[in-house]
Amino acid sequence: MEDLYLYTLVLLFILAIGDLIVGVSNDAVNFLNSAIGSKAISFRNIMILASLGIALGALFSSGMMEVARKGIFNPGSFYFEDIIFIFMAVMMTDILLLDFFNTLGMPTSTTVSIVFELLGAAVVMSLIKIFSDSGNLMELFTYINTDKATQIILGILLSVFIAFTIGAIVQWISRALLTHNFLNKSRLINALFGGISLAAISNFILIKGIKGTSYASIEFDFLDGQTINAFLEAYTLWVNLTSLLFWYFFSFLLTRGFKVDIYKVIIGVGTFALALAFAGNDLVNFIGVPVAAYQSYEAWVVSGIAANEFNMGVLSNKVTTPTLFLLVSGLIMVLTLWFSSKAKKVVKTSLDLSDQNNIKERFRPNFLSRLLVRFFVGLNQYFSNLFPTSISQKISRSFELSSDRSAVIDDNAPSFDTLRASINLTVAAILISIATSLKLPLSTTYVTFMVTMGTSLADRAWGTDSAVYRVAGVINVIGGWFFTAFSAFVVCGGILYLIHWGGFTAILIILGIILLLISRNFINHRRENKERKLGKLLSPKSDSYKGIIEESVMNIANVIGNTYEIYASTIRGLSNNDLKTLSNTKKNADELFDEVNDMKNGIYYFLKRTNETSVSASRFYISLLGIMSDLIEDLIYISNESYKHINNNHSPLKTQQVEDLNEIFESISSVFKEGIEAFNLKFSDKEFNDVLIQKKQNFELLNQKIDKQILRIEGETSPKNTALYFNILIRTKDLILHKFDLVEEFYRVSKKVKY
Repeated sequence: MEDLYLYTLVLLFILAIGDLIVGVSNDAVNFLNSAIGSKAISFRNIMILASLGIALGALFSSGMMEVARKGIFNPGSFYFEDIIFIFMAVMMTDILLLDFFNTLGMPTSTTVSIVFELLGAAVVMSLIKIFSDSGNLMELFTYINTDKATQIILGILLSVFIAFTIGAIVQWISRALLTHNFLNKSRLINALFGGISLAAISNFILIKGIKGTSYASIEFDFLDGQTINAFLEAYTLWVNLTSLLFWYFFSFLLTRGFKVDIYKVIIGVGTFALALAFAGNDLVNFIGVPVAAYQSYEAWVVSGIAANEFNMGVLSNKVTTPTLFLLVSGLIMVLTLWFSSKAKKVVKTSLDLSDQNNIKERFRPNFLSRLLVRFFVGLNQYFSNLFPTSISQKISRSFELSSDRSAVIDDNAPSFDTLRASINLTVAAILISIATSLKLPLSTTYVTFMVTMGTSLADRAWGTDSAVYRVAGVINVIGGWFFTAFSAFVVCGGILYLIHWGGFTAILIILGIILLLISRNFINHRRENKERKLGKLLSPKSDSYKGIIEESVMNIANVIGNTYEIYASTIRGLSNNDLKTLSNTKKNADELFDEVNDMKNGIYYFLKRTNETSVSASRFYISLLGIMSDLIEDLIYISNESYKHINNNHSPLKTQQVEDLNEIFESISSVFKEGIEAFNLKFSDKEFNDVLIQKKQNFELLNQKIDKQILRIEGETSPKNTALYFNILIRTKDLILHKFDLVEEFYRVSKKVKY
């Protein structure tokens, strides 16, 4: 029996490694989004600073491990067998949930997940013990540390509102005073901003760093025999004032003497500080449970008592986490930070929701987002009316971007400026410092994300063209947080019950299922990344006639190539009655349409960039988008109707119909393939005449197939089948027509290009 618990302990540490990987992938958004979004520092330097912060934070996190041992439940009410099952259920659920959210690219809270997993498993185990004994539900309060659990949960939920509100207020005041021209303000003003920010961040590092180490409880002679913790608490005001003065003069020296951009310094130091905080605060979420299990196992082995009789009151005592565990954990976290593609996906979600520029909106507006936008627009108008018109206009000018920046789309442009990035880091550092001083295991994800959203709102990144999409995104993320809490509680409780019922065998079965699910997510993620690189449509960057035509060649070729692949998959799916294939073609057609639609939505920025001599090129570009849109709409109709037909379990196409469709496909295959090769600026008259002949031949073939189906109508028994077949033939004619329209439009315009 002892061997089984040893094997369980080994599995827990293996799960801890996986949990560290998925956890860092999720929480990298906490400390990377401001630095990456502002692009004030090179990506390599950002990663180096974050890695150093993580490494140090991991060494300073020992004190937070108490949460896993006694923060949620009373360990003295459980036996070793109960505890080891609780810990196993928690780790299984945690790695499953975090990987799920990483795959979606949604930032969630590792703190919330671990708290509710511990709570769910402890409650279910408590109920098992209660119903096997007295059956009195009131005894549940003797098992669960309700006061501490309630404090943690309320602190986490309250942090969402506080972080958003304070972030918005600080950003609004800072922008109103400093404007977007803040770099040209007085060095005294920039030094003051730098002094306040660096003082707040250094205080944050002090609280998260030194106060988390074993040195904090040692008495020093130069502190009059006080410990560092005691000294900091006794002289808080003096320490903060001294820090503020020091960092003010330091900032002034950098800006005046060395001409250094103080905002870049703030971003660098802030990134390091938040990375340190993440490791120090959130490492408990990944290894706290396995470490507690290890310490429980050590105590049980020495006792010589049966596993179902050994009381776990020993977990109530303060135990230092072995340094080796912290070092290994820090190394795994740093490696994950450098190599995880899912971390970049989660960071992108946060950046997209706070981007100052025109971007492709990821989220769709909903009723609640529209309602909230209308409410805040009305609230803004109300408060604007309270100020004199002159003051309102002056404030509005402080938030205005330069006309050059607002009229151009640049994929390499920063998501926001260094002022907003600095405020994101400073406010988050202050809030987390306060929570840490109160010994609350705060969700760093909630704080950093909501501060970023608050500053985005105040900085007018959520304009009239983007507000409903951004608010919908925030609602989705927050909804995901509540889903995390609910699912963590329910899933972990369910897994605990299965483990209690099936023992070590159930553990192995559940682990196998989890491994399959994570492997599937990994494979799907890799496939998505690969597919995303193929056939991408890009808006032209040139403003010359010839340049726009040359750049449009690739887009036309990609549209035709993608259309061919999707049409081929549709015919294959119909021929084999394959719903999965048709589902994928439907999705791919919609994605292709979205890309063209994004280009159409960017026409304003395209026209603002072109000069007056490019009217012909602009007209060609607009006409091109219209034809591509029509072509893809035909493709969407064919794929949607085919998918609905099979999904509704209607009778499949007849053998003759399938043969006819494959014949049509073979005929137009050469047209599509040759069409891709035809697009070059030396498109000859002979090649164009060949295209017209192919067009005529394809139309004749389609008309023949339509006539044959009309003659077969008396033998048909399925109206749905017949309707689908005719719709595909008719829409295929439109598809070919629009394909040739592309060729003809390109030929007409390319003849005007001078060499």
